Amino acid sequence: MEPQRAFEAEALTYLDGLYANALRLTRNPDDAEDLVQDTYVKALRFAQRYEPGTNLKAWLYTILHNTYRNQRRDSARDPVAPDSELVDQAADLPARADTPEQILLRGTLDAELQAAFDSLPDVYREAVWLRDVEEFSYGEIAQMVQVPMGTVMSRIARGRRLLYERLSASSGRFSRRTEVRENVEPPDKVRAS
Repeated sequence: MEPQRAFEAEALTYLDGLYANALRLTRNPDDAEDLVQDTYVKALRFAQRYEPGTNLKAWLYTILHNTYRNQRRDSARDPVAPDSELVDQAADLPARADTPEQILLRGTLDAELQAAFDSLPDVYREAVWLRDVEEFSYGEIAQMVQVPMGTVMSRIARGRRLLYERLSASSGRFSRRTEVRENVEPPDKVRAS
């Protein structure tokens, strides 16, 4: 198989994962499809820049995140007139649509976990999702979201802690057991033998 065809075939194996990530970012199926399409167009256009033998999945996710970030930046520059059709359309939208995580994980996660995950701030939810669900390394995530690796590690740790706290608050089943044992001396009172 020629190199271009091999690249295309391997790139298409990540389509579902890229769509799930795009849906999580955009929170709109049509926008997610457009984002994935733009990602593949850019990936195919710049396929010669990809180094065979490196992580194609991380390369595609980086393109997806950069494309999304650029689209958000560009759309923020577009003014919305108060009497425009966009304002009328926004008024007709439901108050709160399902989040992408709820759509994707509805059958696999219990309601408490879904609610706790959905309530995380975006930066923490993104970092935890990429690490724990998509299984990217810290370095790959740092490249994708264009922040230092230490920031990624902090976001993941804080996101996991917030998730734990929210689950603990909503249910006793995740809280740590604290048992008081009789006849056990505190660590500072233990004698060296």
